[in-house]
Amino acid sequence: MSVHIAVVGATGLVGQTMLKVLKEHDFPVHRLTLLASKRSAGKKINFNGQEYEVQELTKDSFKGIDIALFSAGSGPSKEFAPYAAAAGCVVVDNSSAWRMHPEVPLVVPEVNAHAIDLHKGIIANPNCSTIQLVVALKPLHDKYVLKRVIVSTYQSISGAGQTGVDQLMGELAGTAKETPYPHPIAFNTMFHPIAEYDGFSEEEIKVKNETRKIMEIPDLRVAVTCVRLPILGGHGESVNIETEHPFTPRELRD
Repeated sequence: MSVHIAVVGATGLVGQTMLKVLKEHDFPVHRLTLLASKRSAGKKINFNGQEYEVQELTKDSFKGIDIALFSAGSGPSKEFAPYAAAAGCVVVDNSSAWRMHPEVPLVVPEVNAHAIDLHKGIIANPNCSTIQLVVALKPLHDKYVLKRVIVSTYQSISGAGQTGVDQLMGELAGTAKETPYPHPIAFNTMFHPIAEYDGFSEEEIKVKNETRKIMEIPDLRVAVTCVRLPILGGHGESVNIETEHPFTPRELRD
């Protein structure tokens, strides 16, 4: 099998990681198209020993492409994913744009791979903290039936993208000029910005709603607190659960 792959947002932190993962898994990339905003068009990126020029993302970018991996933010995903799907391309979107759309499957393969079959051209990828949470919850729910979940996340600043990483590294080096975050990142912990959701942040609402959708338990009681840490790579979570059926700690670890 050979596949024509497009990476949308190829110059960003996640886009670069997508290329790294494609290489690590020896994915059968027959052709590769790298797409980004107009300001990034023309940049050169090396993949598997070959140099590729980044092209400007437009509504006509997807002819002949089999799979498009989107990581350019929710705005571009909302605008351009429908064009890709209409061109016969399957979109795997890493932003929050399509996660809660009723006709778009939200998939973690270890948990609900069956949902992929329901796609209509777009498949959504969950929040990073949701992914590791539901992978742990699924076997517990299958055996003991979940009643309630309380989770606190401790998330790397790299989850905020290149701007967060740049600010942290600049602060550590004493060279930070632009600081998109209102508070220092280095040697600090931060809550995500509070949204208009009864005092919860948008990140916390995402984890709650996405967990319910992926686990297919729409009324699951979930409480979430999300915190940013000044580290590069790696998210931790503390999870407290209540179940319908009893278990011992040994059974739970197994």
